[in-house]
Amino acid sequence: MPSSFKKIDWQLAAAIVVLVGIGLTSLLSTRPALFWHQLGWIILGVGIALSVVWIDIRSFLGRRSFVLGVYLFSLVLLGLTYAFAPVIKGNRAWIFIGPFQFQPSEFAKIALIAMLSYFFSKRHIGIAHWRTLFTSLVYAGIPALIIALQPEMGSALLLGVVWFGFIVFSGLPLRHFIIFLLVAAALGTGMWTFGLKTYQKDRIITLVDPNRDPLGASYNVIQSKIAVGSGGVWGQGFRQGTQVQLGFLPEAQNDFIVAAIAEEGGLVGSLALLGAFLWMMWRILVIGERIEGNMGKFFCLGTVILFSAQFVFNAGSALGLFPVVGVTFPFVSYGGSSITADFLLIGVIQSLYAKK
Repeated sequence: MPSSFKKIDWQLAAAIVVLVGIGLTSLLSTRPALFWHQLGWIILGVGIALSVVWIDIRSFLGRRSFVLGVYLFSLVLLGLTYAFAPVIKGNRAWIFIGPFQFQPSEFAKIALIAMLSYFFSKRHIGIAHWRTLFTSLVYAGIPALIIALQPEMGSALLLGVVWFGFIVFSGLPLRHFIIFLLVAAALGTGMWTFGLKTYQKDRIITLVDPNRDPLGASYNVIQSKIAVGSGGVWGQGFRQGTQVQLGFLPEAQNDFIVAAIAEEGGLVGSLALLGAFLWMMWRILVIGERIEGNMGKFFCLGTVILFSAQFVFNAGSALGLFPVVGVTFPFVSYGGSSITADFLLIGVIQSLYAKK
């Protein structure tokens, strides 16, 4: 076994195995036709992660030309997607290459984390300078805008959260933080008035009044809550969840996979899912503390911010706490592009740790 593989964080690897196992088990129960597809993407993702661990990724991430090249390439992919991708479920989000398809927005998340990690590793001491804040906002704003135009609001929102997390944890002064909150409120008002489509507004409105449209905009969330509540402590059992098995719970493989797990696995299964996720996040933070160099520390920070935001939006939408924006649960939800991107992020972190 190469020395790099001996030095990886096996606790992090174990936490991911648990998450992947829970996701595959739920998929086998609720959407068995998709199980083998997901398993194939997981195998590909593991292969990519191991390949990244094998090389010394530090020598690449430390080069401005490489990081900027990855970032610009992600913008090109997003531009091509917006211009030429077919419309699927109202979005231009997928590029097709023969029988394969992938979602460039997932790659854009990694590219932005790398770009902001490099940027703030060089300038985090001067975070209070408006030029630094504005430049970092431009880096995040360009891909977020292109993605929002597709329109894929979930991924665009995640990029905004990643950027905001970077500036907050980099030591943003309180007065600047308040100003940004006011600006965000103004932008949110403008987005509501001019940017959001009717169905997107309905999803937000129904958070306050779920019974406003129980057979329309509120239907999915109502069914999700029923699934969560019917699971009880021990769950209804493998392939025994009535909401899932009878087709009442839509998108049980991704948007509402937390509800599917809660129905068939109960509180016990839900706590196992939460525990594995928190275990993974803790190990990433530990690695970020132990590795050398600000670039690697910021990369771990960016990954934690992204995964945390995905967890909050995915689980929160299943519980009716957030609008459904189509965000996946890391390593659990179905989706080739998303889980491959998850493994690539972990591969980079494990490589940084192994070469520390």
